[in-house]
Amino acid sequence: MQPLRGILLKLLSVGLFVAMSSIVKATADEVPSGEAVFFRSLFAIPVILGWLTLQGQLSTGMKTTRPLGHVWRGVIGTTAMGLGFTSLGLLPLPEATAIGYAAPLLVVVLAALILREKVGIFRLSTVALGMVGVLIVLAPSLSLGAELPGAQRLGALIALGGAFCAALAQIQVRRLVQVEQTATIVFWFSVTATCLSLLTLPWGWRMPSPGAFALLVLGGLLGGFGQICLTSSYRYADASLIAPFDYASMLLAVAIGFLVFAEVPTVTVLTGAGLIVLAGVVVILRERHLGLQRARERRASRPGGGGT
Repeated sequence: MQPLRGILLKLLSVGLFVAMSSIVKATADEVPSGEAVFFRSLFAIPVILGWLTLQGQLSTGMKTTRPLGHVWRGVIGTTAMGLGFTSLGLLPLPEATAIGYAAPLLVVVLAALILREKVGIFRLSTVALGMVGVLIVLAPSLSLGAELPGAQRLGALIALGGAFCAALAQIQVRRLVQVEQTATIVFWFSVTATCLSLLTLPWGWRMPSPGAFALLVLGGLLGGFGQICLTSSYRYADASLIAPFDYASMLLAVAIGFLVFAEVPTVTVLTGAGLIVLAGVVVILRERHLGLQRARERRASRPGGGGT
């Protein structure tokens, strides 16, 4: 294990994904979200194929024993991406990012309901705290008395729907990793997302300008490299160690929102995001502690493991 390397790769992946989201937001007025999903997915494929070749996993990475499982993961994941991209065009970048943090919290609830995982009162209480943060972020956009554009209200609901679909996609990934390689899941998601995004053609795809086209291609490449960095980070450090660094995206989103889009996050958004981040980090640290405790118990239960 090389934890520092894992953390650096995780942070790099976070930066690449925020940059990709910024590109999607910058082109949202010119390109529909379904078309943006197409570019994001299509131009990630060459990057992923190159990575699989360098890893010597090109032949095995493309083989699957669960094609329908990948299709289902593709449908949910593509829906989540499409909703997320749509919300980026309707909301400030920090707000869209904060609402997206609901996904890992929802995974805890869905894992209990769908996968029958045991969830204790501590985790449920922490998830409830995080969801209070989500409600705080959503409150201004959904308040009937607030004088806000209808697009912002719609964007908040779409972002929340995207977070829910992203959580469902993670549940499906948990099922797939039991029988499939990570490389296989990454590759076939890009392929299925590319194909599924074509279904949005009747809803008004447009020929992007040369500048927008270049940005969309760059967004796809960044997404591909981000996925590789994310996947590689788990080879060098435990998931429980590097997972909290996901929340560095909030700092990047605030900075890019201010510098590029002249968006100043409100106190409400920052307060809600703070609660969400706190809840997420507490859940991760708690799981890490329990994982270490279980590992010690397993070692102690082995013959001679207790020592004398």
